Amino acid sequence: MQSGSLRLAVIFLGAALGVTGCNDDNPMGGNGPRVTVRLTDAPGDVEAAVVTISEVYLQGGSQGKVVLRADAVTTDLVTLANTTATLVDEAEVPAGSYSELRFVITGGYVAVANATGGTDIYASSSTYSGLPAGAQVAGTLQMPSLAQSGLKVQFDGSTELSISSDQDLLVDFDVAQSFGKLAGNSGQWVLHPVIKGAQTSVAATVIATLRLGSGVNLPVLGGSAVTLAAFKAGLDGEAGTFSDPDGDGVYEARFRYLLPGSYSLSIVAPTGVTFTTSPLVPTQVTAGAGAQASVAFTLMSALAP
Repeated sequence: MQSGSLRLAVIFLGAALGVTGCNDDNPMGGNGPRVTVRLTDAPGDVEAAVVTISEVYLQGGSQGKVVLRADAVTTDLVTLANTTATLVDEAEVPAGSYSELRFVITGGYVAVANATGGTDIYASSSTYSGLPAGAQVAGTLQMPSLAQSGLKVQFDGSTELSISSDQDLLVDFDVAQSFGKLAGNSGQWVLHPVIKGAQTSVAATVIATLRLGSGVNLPVLGGSAVTLAAFKAGLDGEAGTFSDPDGDGVYEARFRYLLPGSYSLSIVAPTGVTFTTSPLVPTQVTAGAGAQASVAFTLMSALAP
């Protein structure tokens, strides 16, 4: 029987996990296809979205259930951006077609801003091990069946994941759409994951550039001159930092590891500064498969009290 190996990696929007796992009991010979799976967090404005993934497996092939990782890993979906981290590194699997890739999620919490300027935490349990030290839990985070049946990943709308040659897969966990507060005053949130996958070769990049328009002077705010580096780019709620490493006066912010689609791109000024740009913000940008989309903004005015 042919065999393949599957490497499962994670890209969330932030810092790398730096953890690995594999299926040491797999009897395959290691001469078949290799698959890399990367997880990315779509932009959102939740302060923290922590989950514990206790198992990752393939289901539906000739081997039935093929476990790729069985040791738990806990990570914050929000803090990981524009980078990768490996969950499963080269776990060998039989080549063939699989109906499902599943993540078993056994715990989690979401932290959101409240009306008083503080933060409320909603957790799967008040004793959830992934909670910060001393955390006060305001309510429950419901996670229907995720610890039992797990979270199914669909790839490109296909009903099957075919592994016959080396593949690099990207899985997008949309935090903004996956975590929601229940109606009423129940004090509960619910996790209904919105997740989709594609080959990493289709992953897109969106670039925003910002420059000063002719004759435009940046204001002084709080005794200090504002610079373009103080502005932020925003992609569907996710902030990006502008920088000008080559000193040419054009500042750039990049958003990497995006699934193809349409995004809302905006510019955010420092508090107290009003401004106009060309083109106007927000503007829609379409990121094509495996492509790079750019929008060049020119700052047409900037004023401070």
